[in-house]
Amino acid sequence: MTTQEPGTPAHPGPPASLGPPASLGSPASLGSPASLGSPASLGSPAGLDWDKGGGLMPAIVQDAGNGAVLMLGYMNREALASTQATGRVTFWSRSKSRLWTKGESSGHFLQVKQIAADCDGDTLLILAEPTGPACHKGTPTCWGQSAPQSTAQPVAFLARLERVIAQRIDARPPGSYTAKLLAQGTRRIAQKVGEEGLELALAAVAQSDEEVIGEAADLMYHTLLLLKVKGLSLSQVVAELETRHADRRAAHDHAAHDHAADDD
Repeated sequence: MTTQEPGTPAHPGPPASLGPPASLGSPASLGSPASLGSPASLGSPAGLDWDKGGGLMPAIVQDAGNGAVLMLGYMNREALASTQATGRVTFWSRSKSRLWTKGESSGHFLQVKQIAADCDGDTLLILAEPTGPACHKGTPTCWGQSAPQSTAQPVAFLARLERVIAQRIDARPPGSYTAKLLAQGTRRIAQKVGEEGLELALAAVAQSDEEVIGEAADLMYHTLLLLKVKGLSLSQVVAELETRHADRRAAHDHAAHDHAADDD
């Protein structure tokens, strides 16, 4: 059975922008803006090679949620300090010859989640949460509507869906399907997971690929909801899968080593 929140597509496509995944921490867990990355955490100002670019340093901004490269700007020491102090990406505008906070006119700010310097200390990588299109032309990134995407970007929508579910849990808005299920309790949500799993299996045997995709989407939604009400997260499930993969790879490598030793 297809479920749908008011104003939300039944089978949403890749998002324009996502919020931060759990591994990046929430703004609260990051503390005050100053803790978003002090000069000391980047390796002191002297450790950054400002001279190579004549006092300017390229800063690549990446979406903290889906990994998309949003834009490239340039920072001087003052722009970096402002970025750290305010928690909003601020560049040195070469055309205006002044500090320029991204979004100061449009309201589409880039909220900083993490800052890192590269191995040579002459380029910055900034993970940020966009509050709107990153490009002044209205596209999600400065590379247009058809910007290249990694295979991970569409899957990252699950993190956004997880956040939407968390918001529904907190707000319980009238007319929300999620709020209705929450009112019925954990047992009913768990029952729905079982029902959707069965419907997916039946669709795989007797229905079209479109029906299989729809039922799989329903199962994922109800599974994410069940995880949330149990105080768990998708990132924990992913971590478990990664652990299993690593353990099996290690076991395979160990067996291959033993076989080679026997051949000797």
